[in-house]
Amino acid sequence: MKQIICLLSGALMAASAIAQSGLNWDFSGYTQANPVFINANFPAPLGEVNWWEYRLQSRLNIRWTPVDNFQFHAQMRLRFFAGDLVSEIPHYAAGIDTDDGLVKLSFLIADRKSWLMHFQADRLYAQWNKNNWDIRVGRQRVNWGISMITNPNDLFNIYSFYDFDYRERPGSDAVRIQRHFGFSQRLELAISPASNFRKSVAALLYAFHWEDYDFQLISGYYRNRVALGGGWAGNLKTAGFKGELMYFRDLEENGGSKSSNFVGLLAFDYMFTSGLFVVSEFLFNEKGGREAILLLAESLSPDNPSFSKYQKTVQLSYPINPLLDALFATIWYPDDRSFFLSPGLNWSVIENLDIQLVGQFFAGGKNSTFGNAANLVTASVRYSY
Repeated sequence: MKQIICLLSGALMAASAIAQSGLNWDFSGYTQANPVFINANFPAPLGEVNWWEYRLQSRLNIRWTPVDNFQFHAQMRLRFFAGDLVSEIPHYAAGIDTDDGLVKLSFLIADRKSWLMHFQADRLYAQWNKNNWDIRVGRQRVNWGISMITNPNDLFNIYSFYDFDYRERPGSDAVRIQRHFGFSQRLELAISPASNFRKSVAALLYAFHWEDYDFQLISGYYRNRVALGGGWAGNLKTAGFKGELMYFRDLEENGGSKSSNFVGLLAFDYMFTSGLFVVSEFLFNEKGGREAILLLAESLSPDNPSFSKYQKTVQLSYPINPLLDALFATIWYPDDRSFFLSPGLNWSVIENLDIQLVGQFFAGGKNSTFGNAANLVTASVRYSY
């Protein structure tokens, strides 16, 4: 452990020296601490359990511009976990050390009975841009989503709305080529290969502006399925109006037939004069849903981006004062007769120092999908630099 601390201290000192030297380097990041309390009610013999987990993570973002029109980006995080989840959940460390990329850029530094330390590089790419071209190669975020909550258009690295401590969202190993035609029109090709070809993703996106709306059309290959769809963003009078539609169909028969799934959402957002900002979304996931959920950290996918067939979400944010925001989100799963509730507070204490309090709770019958889902409360203290 002493060697790790010395290594990190030396890296930070070197980064500071380079930043002050005037070279074409940019550094940013933050350090964040999260105590997490989790309550879950499992079937016998476990019954009701209360767990504490303590998380500490440090993030470093590096950008190097050696020549005009070319940049190199590297972003990484070092995470420390301690407490009941590490000691009581089998293979918890293996669940933390997951990397779906073509190249594994994460590893466990230490794995002990009650704590572990994990390193992950979630951005590592080279970027060249000139005139109307932008090309990126490496681990990056290919963000095709439009809605603020759920994104079936995001074929390459969809994120989970329930993930409370990963605001950067995941990346994918990909080649991304963009050709812009003026301000609001572009053609984009992205390819994310996998060691197993059937798990690869490749798609083409065409974006354009028409009648005060921004549209995008998507066609591609998603993990041995054809993917077709698109989305839009605009306004209905003074309210924002967004939508995403995707259709997925197997390329090969399974059991004598080819499975397909349609995912669609409509979203509205509105800012009141009081400062209250409201986002409302309705999602239809034709053949989606899960039979049971343990923890909300379970991964989602564009062709199954929800825990139920129907999902109605409302998200609110209200500035109590310039430094304190009240947050609230609720999701209704009508086919499962369940609710998800997430209240929160975000306090900007001083410049670069933020404190956030978040709760995640479920209300539903014992026979619902969320019967064994864990509820949690967490506080985070984040210092950015």
